[in-house]
Amino acid sequence: MKTKTPKKVHIIGSVGSGKTTLAKELSSKLTIPHYELDNVIWIRDTSGEIRRTEQEREEYLNSIIQSESWIMEGVHSEEWVSNSFQRADLIIFLDTKYSTRTYRIIQRFIKQKLRLEKSNYKPTFKIFLKMFQWNRYFEDVGKVHFFNKYDIYKDKIEVIQHTNNIREILQRKK
Repeated sequence: MKTKTPKKVHIIGSVGSGKTTLAKELSSKLTIPHYELDNVIWIRDTSGEIRRTEQEREEYLNSIIQSESWIMEGVHSEEWVSNSFQRADLIIFLDTKYSTRTYRIIQRFIKQKLRLEKSNYKPTFKIFLKMFQWNRYFEDVGKVHFFNKYDIYKDKIEVIQHTNNIREILQRKK
């Protein structure tokens, strides 16, 4: 029995794992809108970032996940995001190598500083250093936490090391 192409996809992974790139690619291929969890937390404004209240954040997230189709991506696996994992048809856990993510963090920072790549945030040296901390934390704590907490959805979780593998996954889901 073939399963249908997923209409609600949640992509999780560390900083530099390829979440945004994959979300954009899937969004284009499947003609499904994609959303970044960071933009659910933050209102991006020309004067700076404004953090949404918990209530605003949850209302915004719920409005997205109650829609017919979506691709959600982010590093977050806290309680406030749990409904998106529950409602997802497919959860993609990007488990790219730590060294690959580290390289991408450096590459992204250089491109952003040279204005070759757009950023939702101001690419400061402080944020650059924090990305290494977030990457290490995800490797040591976040990954374990995700699988402990969301193992109940193991039937719809696909772990991939390379985003090239997504084609196989989508073929199996058709």
